[in-house]
Amino acid sequence: MPAGRRCSAVTAGACRLLLTMSAKVITSREDLLQVFDGFRSELDEHNDRREKLIKSSRDITNLSKKLIFLLHRLSTDEADAKTLARESAKKLGEIQRLFAVQREDLAGDRFWRYQRCVSPGLQEYIEAQSFAHYLMHENLITWQQVQDSLSDESGPYFPLPVEDYLLGISDLTGELMRFAISALPRKGGRSIAQRVCTFVRQCKTEFESLIHHSRDLAKKQHVTVQSLHKIEDVAYAVAIRCFEYDLPNDMLDDIISRTLTTSTSSDSRGRRGDESEYGEYS
Repeated sequence: MPAGRRCSAVTAGACRLLLTMSAKVITSREDLLQVFDGFRSELDEHNDRREKLIKSSRDITNLSKKLIFLLHRLSTDEADAKTLARESAKKLGEIQRLFAVQREDLAGDRFWRYQRCVSPGLQEYIEAQSFAHYLMHENLITWQQVQDSLSDESGPYFPLPVEDYLLGISDLTGELMRFAISALPRKGGRSIAQRVCTFVRQCKTEFESLIHHSRDLAKKQHVTVQSLHKIEDVAYAVAIRCFEYDLPNDMLDDIISRTLTTSTSSDSRGRRGDESEYGEYS
């Protein structure tokens, strides 16, 4: 959203009051107090709406994180697609109802005025939804699919900014890194890790052409690169072990599990970079 449009939305209420003040002849102290009462009401309404949206965004963030943890647990338990779809749909429905409640407070130009208040929760929701979508379909959820999930028969709850969509997808790469590494010791995990690695590499490549248009995306791109390196390091170590030994799959999986432990310890010593770069995924 252009800065100029956001500024015009922020000052819209003040402009209306100033126009009212200039059009009215102030002849007494009571008239002046009435004008400033209007300013106070406008500011109180703004602050109340802002706090309400921030609280709602925090609730959405918490529910989205819980959904991500649930998806990781289900993927570890090798749940089938129907179970994933059922559980994720239930949790996503809870989050979408919170977005529906925000509709009135974000109507019209208000959305751009309060975008910063709802953006963190919106990005976390996109991360959770895109992760569920990838687990079921192994492809990227589109902007239109996310916008449709934030709509009902009356239309969208609010317009979905492209930047928030991209930032949410950028966060997805970290969850995919965790998913790929946790899948490796399981049957078929090596194939899963390869597909995830290819997908994250494609995301990283596509984001390269967009980082000049978004400062926040440029920051997150660094984390995406680190996630990709971590998948590649572990996948490479596993591939080397597979070439070294000609063993049954059960024994090979045990060797892979020990390899992952060694690789994780090596990463924690800063093999690819400082430990803090991995954030919560270290």
